[in-house]
This record gives sequence, C-alpha cells and structure tokens, in this order.
Amino acid sequence: PLGPVIVSDLNPDSLKVSTRVNGKTTQDSNTSDMIFACAFLIHEISQVMTLEPGDVIITGTPQGVGPITHGDTVEVEVENVGVLSNPAVAES
Repeated sequence: PLGPVIVSDLNPDSLKVSTRVNGKTTQDSNTSDMIFACAFLIHEISQVMTLEPGDVIITGTPQGVGPITHGDTVEVEVENVGVLSNPAVAES
C-alpha cells in the first residue's frame, strides 16, 4: 500500500493528494486540509511511542471514498512523490 517511493526530504504541509479509480478522480485534496497537521501528529504519537526512521504514520483519506470491485485500477498520486497504481483483487 505504500510507494512508489518513500521521500524523506519532503515538506508534508501542503501536498496535493488525489485518487483515481479506472481513471476517474474520486478524491482530490491537499495535506493542508488535514484535521491535524503532520507535525502535530508526530508530536502526539512520539509522546506515547518511540518513532524510528522508516516508521509510517497512516492517517486516513479525504472525502470521496467509494466502493471498488475486482479488476478496478486504483491510483493514488501525491505531489512531488509520484503515482502508486494497484489492481483491486477480490479475496478468495
């Protein structure tokens, strides 16, 4: 669920984030619209656990979440990082 790369020298305060399902944009937002800023999240989390290099904090997604079905292609694009594209595969 992560990629295409981990970028360590990126300011996360204002990055465009979008999701496309089969080429149709379903989510389009910016990290500046997050309820809690990344610095605040890191501060709060580090009060209760030790964060190590390579740790990942997953926060959720913007408005627009919808169903996907087997065979759909889901692309998530983060400004200055790239596009992660995955096929949806139903569990068997």
